[in-house]
Amino acid sequence: MSNDNVILTGSSTVGTWLDHPIGGELIRGLLAQGGTDPETLTPARGLPLQQLVALSNGQLPQAAIDGLVRAANGGEMPADGASDGSGETIVPGRFAGQTVVVTGAGGGIGRATASRVAREGGRVIAVDIAEAGLGALVDELPDADVVTVVGDITSEDDVQRVVQAAGDRIDGLANVAGITDTMSPLHETSDAVWERVMGVNVTGTFRLTRAVLPAMLAAGRGSVVNIASEAALRGNAAGMAYTTSKHAVVGLTKSSAFMYGPSGIRVNAIAPGGVATGIPTRFDSEMGAARLQPFLQTIPAVATAQQLAASITFLLSDDGTNLNGVVLPSDGGWSIQ
Repeated sequence: MSNDNVILTGSSTVGTWLDHPIGGELIRGLLAQGGTDPETLTPARGLPLQQLVALSNGQLPQAAIDGLVRAANGGEMPADGASDGSGETIVPGRFAGQTVVVTGAGGGIGRATASRVAREGGRVIAVDIAEAGLGALVDELPDADVVTVVGDITSEDDVQRVVQAAGDRIDGLANVAGITDTMSPLHETSDAVWERVMGVNVTGTFRLTRAVLPAMLAAGRGSVVNIASEAALRGNAAGMAYTTSKHAVVGLTKSSAFMYGPSGIRVNAIAPGGVATGIPTRFDSEMGAARLQPFLQTIPAVATAQQLAASITFLLSDDGTNLNGVVLPSDGGWSIQ
């Protein structure tokens, strides 16, 4: 079916733009200016065009997207041209009366998760090392109950500040903060990369979860959602340090689910695939690139941060009532390949 008459907006998918006679020409022209091959957008075909702003890690500004939309519509901006195309379905009041701690809330999946919990009535303790990102979250949600904590989850002092900000009641914890590695095999992984990746992804998750558990045990209820990864399910999705760290997160999740399930506390994990968060992927190793890239080229289209937030908030909320110790792939089907 021809899409010549389709109105192109920011919420139209990248694939729709590329297949459109006008939109495709506009995008290819923009990419050519930066010396970029249109084939690089193949994994993003299912994403709204708007999401390329985040995915580009600052290289593609919002003004460029707005310019494309106007150019495709004779200089006019359609009514939904500014939509982020997330497709969210907000559940009013789902977190009413609850306090939820979200780490990594300054950007990407963490920010989308904190925003959704707040818009569904929850009190959010938003944690990140990036003060500017937390400030932007608060500015976006002027009527929401969002308490920000600028801190490093690998620091025990900062972890205690998070707990103090939350107060006596903590209903949920989303351990979203995490970092990637250099896509290197074991013999090329430095002590610095190993210690930093394990510190943030494993030790930080361990320390903050340990700190919130007393409040959950006292209440006889609680929900913890950890961020694992497709790399927690296989060996060919990332470098050695990141892969090891996410396997450790699965172990932490399952052990905690077993220990605390009888106390009314559910502990689950989400295993994302590719997500449009703007975090760059570094291939510092020729061997790592040669081994990993052929597999990474076959993965399903990347998801939006809002799609991951939908999975996370499902497990956080009472909707996930019968789920404990689950490692839920939210990867567009990558795990079945």
